[in-house]
Amino acid sequence: MPKKKKVKKVKKVKKAKNLKSLKKAKQNIKPIDKKSAVPGSDEKPEIKKIKKQATEKKIYNLKDFVVYPKHGVGKITSIEKATIGDIDIQFYKILVEKEKLTLTVPINQQSKLRPIASINQINKCVSILKTKPKIKRTMWSRRAQEYDQKINSGKIYELAEVVKDLNKNTDIIADQSYSERQLFEKAYERLKSEFEAVLKISPEEVQKKMDKALGRTISTESSE
Repeated sequence: MPKKKKVKKVKKVKKAKNLKSLKKAKQNIKPIDKKSAVPGSDEKPEIKKIKKQATEKKIYNLKDFVVYPKHGVGKITSIEKATIGDIDIQFYKILVEKEKLTLTVPINQQSKLRPIASINQINKCVSILKTKPKIKRTMWSRRAQEYDQKINSGKIYELAEVVKDLNKNTDIIADQSYSERQLFEKAYERLKSEFEAVLKISPEEVQKKMDKALGRTISTESSE
């Protein structure tokens, strides 16, 4: 009987040693998994930084037409320098004739500016104006917000869509609410000014071209 008890104790010691070695092996594996996850997370912010720098390297010349989303087409009248503190800043002076406004845009913060459209883009806008307006059943307040966002987006195709959707084929005020007419005129004038800058024709000729595409029975007269 005493011999059998000694054998049992030896077996228990062996099992305890095996468990300790397995725990150590598991502990060694865990830190390897954590390290492998680190480089993947570090790579993403580096890619974003490169994209931001690319938008700031665009250079426009004197007398170039540009589009500032919230105000429409403007012309670069001068490129000036100023010293603020110890930093030299170079910026564009942009004249928006329609709003009688002069904008000051630093050259290294010009992500909102875009060049005026190409002739191909203008032709696509004309084809958009010829299509049927989309009729939405949502409340006017929500639609008005959507139209306003499209107008201020700076995207010429979205601007053409607003003009097309709010067009009533007539100039009779009774056919449109006051807010509808305001949004239509704002979008119409923005699009018209870009047509003028690209096509280099008179405002009257641009108006005829747009009204023909929209199928307007009575063309609006220029207030200028």
